[in-house]
Amino acid sequence: MNKGKLYIISAPSGAGKTSLVKQLISDLDQITVSVSHTTRDIRAGETHGKDYFFATVDEFTQMVADNGFLEHAQVFDNFYGTAQQSVEYYLNNGIDVILEIDWQGAQQVRKMLPDSLSVFILPPSINILQKRLENRGQDSKEIIERRMEEAVNEMSHCNEYDYLIVNDDFNHALSELRSIVISHRLEKKSQLKKLASLIETLK
Repeated sequence: MNKGKLYIISAPSGAGKTSLVKQLISDLDQITVSVSHTTRDIRAGETHGKDYFFATVDEFTQMVADNGFLEHAQVFDNFYGTAQQSVEYYLNNGIDVILEIDWQGAQQVRKMLPDSLSVFILPPSINILQKRLENRGQDSKEIIERRMEEAVNEMSHCNEYDYLIVNDDFNHALSELRSIVISHRLEKKSQLKKLASLIETLK
């Protein structure tokens, strides 16, 4: 069995990353999203263990002390982290794993798992990004301003990623994201192991 591939996917808030990833895992088999730990408050409609593992600051700090995170970072006033044990479990069982993390977390993961592939999703323009955040209707004007400042900082690191996708048209961006995963699965190293029996009969 081939080991799963780790995909790092980053984007500024409002670029459509979560929607793209959700549709991707619906379209493909043997792929999942790693559920992150966070200290932020749970929002309406979210479920513990599905959207995030919601933890107290003390619980999160203890996991950091125990080296339980593959990566962790502070975003605004909250902490986020990816549990190493759960990611390794999926990868070792042949399941691709997606990490939806920021550029800081991506840098940490690349150092620990250099074979991972990273994708950065960009908005078509800064004005459209702001409109998307405003149209959510979830945040105050002050929070949107903070998110826009953070977005500019986040996008300044896009050159550190293996692939760049502009989410102007959702279906087109989804097709590009899907092609990255599928093309990796068709690499010779993976296919020789998967198709060993067939290849033997064709010789």
